[in-house]
Amino acid sequence: MSHHRALRATVLATAFGAAGLLGAGIASAHVTANIYGAEPQKGGSGAIVFRVPNEEADAGTTKVEIDIKPEYGISSVRYKPVPGWTAEVVKTTLPTPVKDGKNLDVTEPVTKVVFTAQPGSGIAKGESQFQEFEITAYSLPSNVDELVLPAIQTYDNGQVVNWDQVEAPGGEEPEHPAPTVHLAAASSGDGHDAHTASTSTTGEAASTTSADTTARWLGGAGLVVGALGLGAGAGAVLRSRRTAK
Repeated sequence: MSHHRALRATVLATAFGAAGLLGAGIASAHVTANIYGAEPQKGGSGAIVFRVPNEEADAGTTKVEIDIKPEYGISSVRYKPVPGWTAEVVKTTLPTPVKDGKNLDVTEPVTKVVFTAQPGSGIAKGESQFQEFEITAYSLPSNVDELVLPAIQTYDNGQVVNWDQVEAPGGEEPEHPAPTVHLAAASSGDGHDAHTASTSTTGEAASTTSADTTARWLGGAGLVVGALGLGAGAGAVLRSRRTAK
């Protein structure tokens, strides 16, 4: 098999594999909490994106509620505006303060974020659309490895689906699993690792540029030497012809 045919076969196999994964994802569509980028750390802040697919053939989604446990002690939540939707951050006053990820007392933690579709908006009926709702939470708890963030999905026909079931260790995925987010261990570097990575990347770029410049210089020198050699060879041929005459 030629190189081009092998490459083509690899590309086709990858495409079919991706299509299979995509099909499996659509078939088991749930409300999920996703992290796009670095994993949030305990005691820090994190951007969480809730992906909400519509799963009813004859009804569209008009409200999405995200429940946040008060014991997490999350004192601040911001949301990214979604066109056609309004949002509300709900806090609850507790009789006894809880500790946040910085070991500070919190008496009014955030306990819910509600996204409501405006008239004429929402996630359309059927199974072809989804919407993403992004929030940023601070400070994340330091005493848990995973955030469990139940979601409530309301349809325009009055149907309500609670995504609040927690999967048992080693068990099968429940019918309506709660969105979850894993928390990484707190870093003591305070961004040092990111700075190091940036410096390393810059160093690699500089090294690449230097190597490229050297290669171009050597290439140019090679051309000059080649031209001189060609001229010398041509001169030798002419001299030999004159001598023969």
